[in-house]
Amino acid sequence: MKERQSRLKTIKNLIKNNTIESQDELLALLLKEGYEVTQATLSRDLKLLKVGKVPDGHRGYMYALPGDDENGESEAIYVQDFLRGYISIDFSANIVVIKTFPGHANTVCNALDNLNMDEILGTVAGDNCMFACLREGVTGEDFMTKLRKHIPGIDD
Repeated sequence: MKERQSRLKTIKNLIKNNTIESQDELLALLLKEGYEVTQATLSRDLKLLKVGKVPDGHRGYMYALPGDDENGESEAIYVQDFLRGYISIDFSANIVVIKTFPGHANTVCNALDNLNMDEILGTVAGDNCMFACLREGVTGEDFMTKLRKHIPGIDD
C-alpha cells in the first residue's frame, strides 16, 4: 500500500509539471521514476485521482488534476494568445527576442509571464517585439526546451 501512495504522489507531480497527452506518455515518465505499472493499474490510479483531460491550446488535450481545470484552461488560453501573436523566436546569451505581429507584443508577453517559467527573470514588450531576460546560467536552448513543454510543436 505504501508504494501505491508514493506512486499516486508521483503521478500528481508528473501531471502538474508536464504536458501529458496519453497514458503511454505517463507510463514512460513513471518508468523513468522507477515505477513499472501496467496500463490497467495506471487507469485505476487516474480514476482514483479523478484526473481528467483539458484542452492544451494547440494540438489536443492534456491530463489535469481536479481543481487544476481552471489552471489548465487558463494556460490553454495563454498558449493560444502566444501562438496567435508570435512570429519568430531568437536568442543570444541570456536574452530572448520574440517578434510578434504589430500590436501583439503585450499579449504575447503577458502569455509568457503567465506560463510561470522559472527560467525567465523578466519580460519587456514593445509593439511588435518583446524581450525576455533569462536567469543566470539559463541558455536560449534551455528556454526553448521548457517553452516546448508548455507549447508542444512550437517553431523557433
